[in-house]
Amino acid sequence: MKNNLILTILILSNCVFAIAQDSNRFPEPNVVLEIEPSNTDSRIENADTPHFVAYNPSNKQGKLLLFTPGTNGIALRGPKDFFNTAVHQGYSVINLSYINTPAIARICKGEALIENSDCAEEFRNRRVYGDTTFTLIDDKPYDAIVNRLTKLLEYLSVNDRNLDWSRYLENGAPKWSEIALAGQSQGGGMSAFIAKTHLVARVIDFSGGWDYSAKNKIAKWYFKTSKTPVDRWYGTYHAEEPTATTIIETYKAMHIPEDHIYAFDLEVPNGKRAHSNGIRNIRYRDQWIELLGKGN
Repeated sequence: MKNNLILTILILSNCVFAIAQDSNRFPEPNVVLEIEPSNTDSRIENADTPHFVAYNPSNKQGKLLLFTPGTNGIALRGPKDFFNTAVHQGYSVINLSYINTPAIARICKGEALIENSDCAEEFRNRRVYGDTTFTLIDDKPYDAIVNRLTKLLEYLSVNDRNLDWSRYLENGAPKWSEIALAGQSQGGGMSAFIAKTHLVARVIDFSGGWDYSAKNKIAKWYFKTSKTPVDRWYGTYHAEEPTATTIIETYKAMHIPEDHIYAFDLEVPNGKRAHSNGIRNIRYRDQWIELLGKGN
């Protein structure tokens, strides 16, 4: 009984601390919302941890920044300092909760890659749009990133009158021209994948994955023509991450301008990973501002 009481106190303390942290980063008049995907689409059961939403209601014209986390990422544990910077730059922010396991590198390798050189592209297409017959993951069509985003925007349009969320929708789908994309690792790759097929306001790829079409050959989708002009593309990596060379190769394949590629190189604190340091380290705030540009 005593142990249960201690556990309850610890849980409540952590909740209060988390709320206090958000209050410090997003003081009034900013608004922070946590919305479970199943509240927006009752069919959703997997990856039902809440979406994270933050914005300043006085900013009536700002674009939306859609952030997609990396593998094992939880939206509520996302890079709040980066999101705070984005709100200051005039964006409304959504950190989307979606199915981000297993990672592409866990599936599209070995025999799977030998049998299908487009494995990574079909994987991403299933996870983003939900409209392929790719069978190596069991994501349902309604679990797809685009459906989750659409349903969340529809939900916000009805339930949150502080902002005109409908301006990010067009004909029952995301209005991509009003949406900037960002993501880390697998999520960075998802952002890039969407920007290839839709004209978006901006795309920022933080160490966004390393898809292959064969051994030592990056995936063919990186080379495809982009609907989003190359001057709206940005990419980052940390000099110390093991896959930096491959990440740079993907950026070059996507024709990201050299002055839009940021090589982060600050010392990584003990116990932290170089791979995620670029999106987590507040000392990169000046670079984040450059990457984000003005959201309004």
